[in-house]
Amino acid sequence: MIKPPAVFGHEMAGVVAAVGPGVEDTFRLGMKVVAANSAPCNRCFYCKIDRQSMCRDLLFINGAYGQYVKIPRRIVEQNLLFIPEGISFAEAALTEPLACAVHGIEESGIRLGDTLVVNGAGPIGLMFVRLAKLKGAEVIVCDMQKQRLKTASKLGADITIDINEIEDQVSAVRKLTKDGQGVDIAIEAVGSPEVWEKTLAMVRKGGIVNLFGGCAPGTKIELDTQLLHYSELTIKAVFHHTPYYIRVALDLLARRAVDARTFITAERPLDKISEALEMIVNHRGIKTAVFPQIKS
Repeated sequence: MIKPPAVFGHEMAGVVAAVGPGVEDTFRLGMKVVAANSAPCNRCFYCKIDRQSMCRDLLFINGAYGQYVKIPRRIVEQNLLFIPEGISFAEAALTEPLACAVHGIEESGIRLGDTLVVNGAGPIGLMFVRLAKLKGAEVIVCDMQKQRLKTASKLGADITIDINEIEDQVSAVRKLTKDGQGVDIAIEAVGSPEVWEKTLAMVRKGGIVNLFGGCAPGTKIELDTQLLHYSELTIKAVFHHTPYYIRVALDLLARRAVDARTFITAERPLDKISEALEMIVNHRGIKTAVFPQIKS
């Protein structure tokens, strides 16, 4: 979605600093708002069949790593929302990634009492953990970082697996299920072809696999056709969010059903953005809030 050189940052919240024509009755200077990073056209084939995340003319915006960002009219009309009382800018900025996770969890077909595995305990994986618990699932989480696994437990994970301490991740997960049959639902939240294949091998017959993590362009995976066919597996891939999921996510944050404070583990001023990016690359912490107005 971004081809360098380009501006970066797509999770944003702030104060209205200027108001364009046509929206003066809705937005005023000083209002606290959160913007999604896209808006669908609502006219194409996919929008008309209620698949807005697949919109042929999905309008994206980046630029959150800046003092100001101009929000296009289409996003203003559909996805610029008032921040509820009691929610900080940093917390509200998590609306966008949470909306993606909400979309993913709603497409996973969770039923009360299901056993589910989340492979990957990064920010999105941890959001899946919390949302799956809200759905009433038993949740297993796999990751290689102890601190993130501790956060997963804090968010309600029933079992955590440090993959550095086991020989076979698939076997370790299946052993935790009845008769080793596999989990009801497996979610990949890493974006690795290798982990995609492992996730497919973790589900029971008739199970659902959600390959949520986006892999690098050009990568491929191998599928066992016999397993897929005779076990009647359902494989899904879920991308992005919609205006509906943006609103659901903001409501979850406002009600503390998903507590954004759990995910924000560091803060940096804009002129220290390189430090924030290094933390991401080195998997330190979960989310780092960047504040343009803070001077180091």
